[in-house]
Amino acid sequence: MKTYPLLSATIGSRCDIPILLLLILLAAPFSKKTMAQTSREILYIGTYSQNQSKGIYVLEFDRSTFSARVLQTVHDKKNPTFLALHPSGKFLYAAYREGKNAEDPNGTVAAYAIEEGTGRLSLLNWVSSAGASPCHISVDPSGSVVFVSHYQGGNLSSFKVLDSGQVSEAVSFVQHEGSSIHPNQTRPHMHSMIPSLDGNWVYASDLGIDQLLKYQVNTEKGSLENDPEVFPVKAGSGPRHFVLHPVLPYAYSVEELSNTVGIYAVDSKNGDLSLLSRVDMLSPALHSDYNAAADIHLSVDGNWLYASNRGQDNLAVYRVDQNTGLLGLQGHVPTGGKHPRNFKVDEKGALLFVANMESDNVVIFTIPKDRGIPEPTGKSISIPRAVFVEQLFMD
Repeated sequence: MKTYPLLSATIGSRCDIPILLLLILLAAPFSKKTMAQTSREILYIGTYSQNQSKGIYVLEFDRSTFSARVLQTVHDKKNPTFLALHPSGKFLYAAYREGKNAEDPNGTVAAYAIEEGTGRLSLLNWVSSAGASPCHISVDPSGSVVFVSHYQGGNLSSFKVLDSGQVSEAVSFVQHEGSSIHPNQTRPHMHSMIPSLDGNWVYASDLGIDQLLKYQVNTEKGSLENDPEVFPVKAGSGPRHFVLHPVLPYAYSVEELSNTVGIYAVDSKNGDLSLLSRVDMLSPALHSDYNAAADIHLSVDGNWLYASNRGQDNLAVYRVDQNTGLLGLQGHVPTGGKHPRNFKVDEKGALLFVANMESDNVVIFTIPKDRGIPEPTGKSISIPRAVFVEQLFMD
């Protein structure tokens, strides 16, 4: 074997370091191991199974270019419209509107393991949702309980999260009763369940009977107490989704039928709600024969609140008074598509993703640091019948 003399370079006049060794040291920070440790951002998109949708879309998102590539699609059942990420980042739960079989009138709850390093999903198990047409799913802060709301059934259910990440069969099932004054309120229509920050309670929004309800949660059993506190809202308003301020004792309810946001004080001792005020969501400069409020979220710092409106197809943007919790309307931002059903505020506080169902796209906005009014990037992701966006950062 032919050999070559080792080349060397002189650094100053004190020592000689082999050039080859120097090159190895320079290359070390760029080794495959180091590259593998680069953080990845994964988006999970829930959809309706229409327009050739492939179910749940698993995307790798590049925020430097506002672009995404599809890693995987999952279509175990029809209409995986709502998703929930486990606090550990190891599991994802999906509410499918299709039952376990053709004869099952209920929906299905599926548990998925999230592959470390890639974000891909693998099915752990599925169980009956115990109600018709599940439209919302959430997980308590401890990761012990999954909550599911059923629009058509007008009921709710809870499930224990097992050590494996799987979900149990339904532990609790509650059927609501009643109606209200709007033509869409002839019977109960459960729309969402949002756990309190400490996990002791879960707040249920029933559009059909104009009620917000507070259920006590037993995280060990995965169950709900049977005697909720009931907080009536204005007749005909139709509470849909609910959000709690991350620091202040206030909460906000988006009301679908009246296109308003209800502002509530939250009792720090027992979690009870007291209505403070209600504000309009619609822009007086726009006219639409159809308007229906959809989703609501706060900025990461809690200084801004956003609510989506289908019809005018925009986000109503409010500044949150940090002393009173009251809202000041700052304007309306077009969502860049039709029927903004749900949206996601970036966990880093820099971006906002809007799922426009009828225009089959997820539109990307930036949130400036100095003010919370979203600005369009001109970028979007094409997803058929996009409904919901979840986000996961992976190291």
